[in-house]
Amino acid sequence: MQEEELRVAVFAPHPDDDIIGCGGAMRLHALAGHRVTVVYLTSGGAGSLSCRGDELAARREAEATAAAGRLGAEKQVFLRCPDGGLQDDTALLTRLVALLRELRPHVVYLPHAGDEPRDHRATHALVSEAVRRAAGPWFAECGDQPWRVQTVLGYEVWTPLPRAGFVLDISAVMADKLEALRMHVSQVSGVAYHQAVAGLNRYRGGMTGRGEYCECFEVVLASRLW
Repeated sequence: MQEEELRVAVFAPHPDDDIIGCGGAMRLHALAGHRVTVVYLTSGGAGSLSCRGDELAARREAEATAAAGRLGAEKQVFLRCPDGGLQDDTALLTRLVALLRELRPHVVYLPHAGDEPRDHRATHALVSEAVRRAAGPWFAECGDQPWRVQTVLGYEVWTPLPRAGFVLDISAVMADKLEALRMHVSQVSGVAYHQAVAGLNRYRGGMTGRGEYCECFEVVLASRLW
């Protein structure tokens, strides 16, 4: 397999989680010629008391499309599940298995298992199970060609990892990551996520000694790292 053929799928509970957790990795993949798809399980419609849910969801989808595109993602998929209501659901799991068999990613990013928000932990559980199911000779309703993901990495959003299994130097693309995050205007206008992310990635760089800015990941499955 040629390097430029690598396919990457990023699963995000809400718009902006992808940028916060692995925006640097996304940009580096794109620059290497890898094909990056971002899948948003919810559209973040419950994130405001001053804006109707459907209006906020539409705004956040537009922001997510622009921000992910800025980092080089070639495709965005919005599943539009209830914000704050992700749970073990057979219909959603079926959609995820079918999506994995359609996209055929070699590398999957998802929130790490201990990331505190409920939707984040649910995303980890759902996508991990979908990866397992997609690889086997089961669930014909999800497509008749199994697909085995090679690598699954869990990213940090709200809860820093107690131990990192993989560290990625993103110093060369940190400015791109922060620019993409600022494109989520509906989010960073109320909470200084860009400052928090810059601080975490700088801390990770300093404490690991791998670079000025780094992203850290939980290794869920590893047949191939980067």
